[in-house]
Amino acid sequence: MTERLLVLVRHGQSEWNLQNLFTGWKDPGLTPLGIEEATTAGRRLKARGLAFDVAYTSVLNRAQETLRLMLEELGQTGLEEHRDQALNERDYGDLSGLNKDDARKRWGEDQVHIWRRSYDVSPPGGESLRDTGARVWPYYLTRILPDVMRGRRVLVSAHGNSLRSLVMVLDRLTPDQVLKLELATGLPLVYRLNADTTVASKEILEA
Repeated sequence: MTERLLVLVRHGQSEWNLQNLFTGWKDPGLTPLGIEEATTAGRRLKARGLAFDVAYTSVLNRAQETLRLMLEELGQTGLEEHRDQALNERDYGDLSGLNKDDARKRWGEDQVHIWRRSYDVSPPGGESLRDTGARVWPYYLTRILPDVMRGRRVLVSAHGNSLRSLVMVLDRLTPDQVLKLELATGLPLVYRLNADTTVASKEILEA
């Protein structure tokens, strides 16, 4: 029986997560806590007896490093790996690198909230969540999903908003519902798919 396994993991805490900065396509590394979160994610996957045939990640270091640490724990270093900017974090444009509190002082609490939490309003020079989905969804449909449906066990290490876009499709969330979705760093989401590509089961590997 084909397993059709898809595991999504948001990268561990980054240095800019810790500093409350808009990160987007900027490329800070992981904090010591982020390294531990990634390592723990690998241990949880191993404890469930999970192993993988292929991995997907973004072109950003924090996602790639999270993947590397997970694969080390799994004893699967050297696994086939695909990197693509389609899986990058949402581009925050002019907000990138700014402290979120400073942004509120500059543009106002309400405007920053709209940029962060609306579905289709983008910050200056950046992407909305819908824009992020517009590059994530085709990549999922043409690259990731075909691997899953062939029975390859797939691990994806990416970012809060690129993964929210994926979960929106998998869990059939509306735009309003996905805005309330928060994905914790370093917490694996384990999906198994039916033969028609719908979700058969979903499990969050918490402590």
